[in-house]
Amino acid sequence: MADLDLDPAFALHRGGKLEVRSTVPVRDADDLSLAYTPGVARVCTAIAETPALADDYTWVSNVVAVVSDGTAVLGLGDIGPSAAMPVMEGKALLFKQFANVDAVPLCLDCTDVDDLVETVARLAPSFGGINLEDISAPRCFEVEDRLRARLDIPVFHDDQHGTAIVALAALQNAARLTGRSLGDLRAVVAGAGASGVAVTRILLEAGIGDIAVSDSKGMIYAGREGLNPVKEALARDTNRAGHTGSTEDALAGADVFVGLSGSTVSEAAIASMAPDAVVFALSNPTPEVHPEAAARHARVVATGRSDFPNQINNVLAFPGVFRGALDVRASAITENMKVAAARALAGVVGDDLSATYVIPSPFDERVAPAVTAAVAAQARADGVARR
Repeated sequence: MADLDLDPAFALHRGGKLEVRSTVPVRDADDLSLAYTPGVARVCTAIAETPALADDYTWVSNVVAVVSDGTAVLGLGDIGPSAAMPVMEGKALLFKQFANVDAVPLCLDCTDVDDLVETVARLAPSFGGINLEDISAPRCFEVEDRLRARLDIPVFHDDQHGTAIVALAALQNAARLTGRSLGDLRAVVAGAGASGVAVTRILLEAGIGDIAVSDSKGMIYAGREGLNPVKEALARDTNRAGHTGSTEDALAGADVFVGLSGSTVSEAAIASMAPDAVVFALSNPTPEVHPEAAARHARVVATGRSDFPNQINNVLAFPGVFRGALDVRASAITENMKVAAARALAGVVGDDLSATYVIPSPFDERVAPAVTAAVAAQARADGVARR
């Protein structure tokens, strides 16, 4: 096992990536009597009388729980809660690095929806927001929906909505580059898991012209047998053109392809798309079609990888989304707040827009403040802000 540290990834992770630091000094008996008993009792009594004071006199209003059951971790699948912890630690690190949000990774040893909802709900008083992570579909949809209904703090499944926000931002800029609006575009989404459903939903909310979704059995359409409730809803709301064949069949003449499936799409299928096509091949580590092959036929190509232009990376969204929600003590993250985040993210690109720059880098220092401000303003407009 000692040889593991020869790998720089293992060396970096030894001992974990997080620690807890004090924000106040405890230098002597006087400090101790204020930070702990007896002084702390006065604060506790005040909060007991006025619970909202917890937002001002504890860390709750600036801390997010990063919650996973380890059932859909990266591209590794169901590896369990212990093996999921390095990812959740990493997520917490990114919250702090990019938006100064404190986050606590919580890997739960349960997979039943009732158990997950009940566990998170009972932990919720200790947090200002809940970031759900790497929970497999379709359970993830019910977990998020039930927690949103039950809690009065933001609940956000990043695998769904982080991806959706960044994809929408990139597509808005791709449309601008090619002189079109979203309403002019017909899109095909490969993958009806957490991210595929969320990307489809946010594109519908933003006014996409038409959009159709495929799963491992082909296109999703009204009347197809064996659809679960999530896919039945997609069938009702999408695919106005009535595509019933394969993903590649539907791509003929399409303007946009969004891959979130782990499957493959042939170069010939990309070549059959409309002029000025947009291809987001987002599966990691292997995109649905190689970016260089896609670029021979598409005007804009994006991936989920950092070694190609236009990386669709969730870290562009979730830190600023939570920072904005926490700053105004939002009771929820609304659909309008997500669309506002995407619009702000797209705006960071500005006049530098090009085929290889439709989305900014995660290290662009303008990103988090822009998303934060847009989300906070929209929360106030939507009536979910409490300060």
